[in-house]
Amino acid sequence: MDLKQYIVTTGGKQKDSQTALAKETAERLGILYVPRERLGLDELRQKTGAANILVARSGQLLLETPEGTMFFHPSMAHLRIKNIRQGKNDHLIEAMALKPGMKVLDCTLGLGSDAIVESYAVGETGHVTAVETNPVMAEVVRYGLAHCESENPMTTAAMRRIEVIASDHLSFLKSCKDNSYDAVYFDPMFRHPFHDSSSMSPLRGLADPSALSEEAVKEALRVSRNRVVLKETSKSTEFERLGFTETVGGRYSKVKYGVLSSLAQADGKD
Repeated sequence: MDLKQYIVTTGGKQKDSQTALAKETAERLGILYVPRERLGLDELRQKTGAANILVARSGQLLLETPEGTMFFHPSMAHLRIKNIRQGKNDHLIEAMALKPGMKVLDCTLGLGSDAIVESYAVGETGHVTAVETNPVMAEVVRYGLAHCESENPMTTAAMRRIEVIASDHLSFLKSCKDNSYDAVYFDPMFRHPFHDSSSMSPLRGLADPSALSEEAVKEALRVSRNRVVLKETSKSTEFERLGFTETVGGRYSKVKYGVLSSLAQADGKD
């Protein structure tokens, strides 16, 4: 990842709080802080040669990319938690067999929606560690999880409990001890994305486009005590390629969750 393609600046009003956040973020990420000086984003791009601009506003970090704006928001997690509280089924929770007190490793944080649902499901006694390859994206979501306020206090509490780590998931998995998490989750960029999902355009240019590797799945099975789950499109061939024979999801859903039992894999070695 070329950090020279990123700079940090403030919103147009350049409040002291924005400047402090911008400088702190630049130092944390090791990228250049550039004073706004009433310049537009395109003018800043021309001045610095950076394509992506991280903008510090009051209580929020936004990443302005050539494809669009990326920012953190609880998004569908808020609605999903509301539905769960009303007794409705959530296929992710079902696939991961999540219960209060569990430790979860989410290997593909993205914008954090699934991690929030996972955190809600495992509750105050559980823990979610979420890994994101792109350190700038990880910082935008980490800051949002720590500062965004949802209208539902339980959603806010779930966000606060998530630990964000900037790392590629294979390296992080290799650093973990055997059976150190109850469940491990992958949501890689789909091999065949939905073209009607325009909100994903900025994310698609920032996220790791690589297909999930067999090595990563093997490491996840070593690290997980119970199961490894992969989210993919319902007609994806990735499930077959990676050995996910069981899937969970609605009959007409565009996505499915592939499930591998760590216990079954361990029994097979005996």
